[in-house]
Amino acid sequence: MFSPGFRLFMGFAGFGLLTAFFYAVVTGDGGGADYLGFIDAEVWVGAASLGWSGGVGDHVGYVILVMFAIASAGLAIMLTAFRDADSDAVSELNNGTLPPAQGPVSYNYWPIIGAVGLGTLVIGLVTHTAIFVVGLILILTTAFELMMSAWADRATGDPIANAELRNRIMKPVEVPVLGVIGIAVTVICASRIFLAVSKSWAIWLAVIISAVVFIAALAFA
Repeated sequence: MFSPGFRLFMGFAGFGLLTAFFYAVVTGDGGGADYLGFIDAEVWVGAASLGWSGGVGDHVGYVILVMFAIASAGLAIMLTAFRDADSDAVSELNNGTLPPAQGPVSYNYWPIIGAVGLGTLVIGLVTHTAIFVVGLILILTTAFELMMSAWADRATGDPIANAELRNRIMKPVEVPVLGVIGIAVTVICASRIFLAVSKSWAIWLAVIISAVVFIAALAFA
């Protein structure tokens, strides 16, 4: 009756709620034990009512565990609605005809950038607002790029045509933006180096960096 995915994630949801309850009880500070020498009615009622009728102890941990349970329950409901994408279940809804198989998708490096953005976002929460904003921009950019890649990979049945279609749409945006970011990062890094050394060394460093850039340009020309 229930699909394996539903049972798995509903188990996660139950585990999250149970863990949140005991976490609230352990971290709660009520008025003392009321029953059996260890049951604090105020804390237990607060944990069971999601904080409606009492305290829940440490709010951060409790909210994280409850949201984990809610997200798991949502995934469980979604999976049972789509029957874990089971081909037999899909064929029953489509007059017994299986949908065409999807071709392989192209390689994508944006998940790595998204992971870097998530790490930057977390670090920015405890260090500086600018770092948090950079992480948020990386995550939003990754989401947009993955969305465009997912659309292009399924536009036609030809992987080469899909890649050309994506490049025709995204390259006019990606190349200028990446160029501006690269120039900005280079200028900021160079300015930090020049400010950290003496005046004479700054001149020599400027000459060396200019020579390296010129030689690299000749090599790629």
